[in-house]
Amino acid sequence: MLSALGVGAAVILYFVAQKFKVYEDPRIDAVEAVLPGANCGGCGYPGCRGFAEAFVKADDISEMFCPPGGNDTFAAAAKVVGKDAVAQDPMIAVVRCSGSPEQRPKTSIYNGAMSCKGATTLFSGDTGCQFGCLGLGDCVEVCKFDAIYIDKETGLPVVSEEKCTACGACVKACPKFIIEMRKKGPKGKRIFVSCINKDKGGIAKKSCAVACIGCSKCVKVCPHDAIVLENFLAYIDYNKCKLCRKCVEECPTGAILEFNFSPRKKKEEADVKAESVE
Repeated sequence: MLSALGVGAAVILYFVAQKFKVYEDPRIDAVEAVLPGANCGGCGYPGCRGFAEAFVKADDISEMFCPPGGNDTFAAAAKVVGKDAVAQDPMIAVVRCSGSPEQRPKTSIYNGAMSCKGATTLFSGDTGCQFGCLGLGDCVEVCKFDAIYIDKETGLPVVSEEKCTACGACVKACPKFIIEMRKKGPKGKRIFVSCINKDKGGIAKKSCAVACIGCSKCVKVCPHDAIVLENFLAYIDYNKCKLCRKCVEECPTGAILEFNFSPRKKKEEADVKAESVE
């Protein structure tokens, strides 16, 4: 009797399992296998498995991408599903604040939860700039690639160009919205306004010596219409910027930063060279 009941139960379980069996596309495993396995969420999905499932089911993959894997990984994943992958420009996280203690003196002493998110709920900052970086390292904590650290002298986050995968975790973690994803640029060359202060010029300048004061000089000098001014704050569109650097020279406060360019020749040397050519 027991043997008969066991056989009967096994048969019933077999048919139930077959009826409710969930089919999983084997391409999901194949796509997941080519992904870096970082599970950083930079793709917008919950881990590499989630991305692989959505990738296989998607009719259009043009809006999908794996930042840590880059174009090679994306092309390999697209090959699995038999679709063409469109290469994307490399991105990198940039810190839009240059307010070191020398430029942005402290006006108070903070004694509370040592996290940017916690501190933001309590006060606007320990300097005159309510928009500036708090320097408590939430961005460092969430980075799975050890690509960002707090500089001990400036108290500001520094992004490692070699390690940053553009996963965007630091961008989401910053409660001040200081960190932004931008195109890495040819040979790492990029230009951006390192300030998010939206106060009027005088107020911004008083709280931070390198703040954007909304003077619009950079807007006027840009030959490519790549700079807009809104709420007393300039912003450079990296899709329009041609890296001519005219705005960098024109900025009176040094709020516009340039990275990975050759050192500028001194004006005197350039003038002498021009005269010798003539």
